[in-house]
Amino acid sequence: MTTAELTWEQVHRWRLAQHRLSGQAAGESALEIVRAICGLQAQLMSAAELALRVRSPDASPSDLEAGLWRDRTLVKTWVMRGTLHIVAADDLPLYVAARAATPVRRPPSYFTYHGVTPEEYEAILATVPAVLSDTPQTREQLADAVAERAANPRLRTVLLSGWGALLKPSAWSGALCFGPGQGQNVTFVHPRRWLHGWREFEPQEALREVARRFLAAYGPATPEDFARWWGTDPGPAKRLFRSLEGELAQVDVEGWRAWALAATLEAMADPPAGGGARLLPAFDPYTIALLRHPAVLPEERRSQVSRPQGWIAPAILLGGRIVGVWEHEAKGRRVNVRLEPFEPPPPEASAQLEREAQRLSAFLEQPQARRVEGGDS
Repeated sequence: MTTAELTWEQVHRWRLAQHRLSGQAAGESALEIVRAICGLQAQLMSAAELALRVRSPDASPSDLEAGLWRDRTLVKTWVMRGTLHIVAADDLPLYVAARAATPVRRPPSYFTYHGVTPEEYEAILATVPAVLSDTPQTREQLADAVAERAANPRLRTVLLSGWGALLKPSAWSGALCFGPGQGQNVTFVHPRRWLHGWREFEPQEALREVARRFLAAYGPATPEDFARWWGTDPGPAKRLFRSLEGELAQVDVEGWRAWALAATLEAMADPPAGGGARLLPAFDPYTIALLRHPAVLPEERRSQVSRPQGWIAPAILLGGRIVGVWEHEAKGRRVNVRLEPFEPPPPEASAQLEREAQRLSAFLEQPQARRVEGGDS
């Protein structure tokens, strides 16, 4: 097999363009951007809004809300790695089918940790789709309905505990997604009744399509990279890549061997210019998928970005590399952005970062922008 040789500069520029971080996303809708990058992580809606804004100068804080609740072209639910994401609504059936091809094993410790028996777990899975509809229900209302229908009052208690881990399997099976909030309460609906249509996919083919999309957004990549991103073991990921052998090409990026979609090799070799300074928010998809790559983030700096309790810090991006972190503080109506580069940046990059910080401050100072927010994992 012939191996294509690429430089890290080419790869960085390619990934930046695919992630709409090179300045080419003007005019693209929130739906188009979300689809292209395989979703926005959404523990914090404020961070998801910033992830959209950094990719589109036309984005407003209301774009995601409109797509989620008015147009229903976007959907918020637990997807990759069991974490909250916003994905294109018509892509959700694809992700659900792909998850069925990579089932999660539930050892006895899982049931002990969550305080349910295997029979109670199965009762929740069977009952949630029966009680959800296109009418939003709060978590308390859903817990009441499940407990009543299953004739097991204890299920109410376990469904109201923690961050909702026992609802994730229902989301993975396509029986649950988030509805519009009611005050401080989250709500849930049945996606097959809430969204505009539902297409069935064969699970293995769905998984192959998810892998193609991952490689289109994050490639070149290894099976291990995909396994971490999707939330599966390396073994199934290696078999998945082998099943795509006719569509993949091996690449050598300055000594690092990985795989890319063969159809993208020509574009990778001549990617768009751009990719200056960007301020990525907490939990940005680019950071999450690539922070283990030393060419993106030096290993000795990883702990400054990937922090305890699963927190992924806001990152300073320069030419595709993570070169620092940043934070912001609201003082009255003003928002101050503080940059913390790992090393002093060159003068030109420093000026770019200052302009980015000013633009970010202006965005955060809009009345409708969320500045501080908690969220479900």
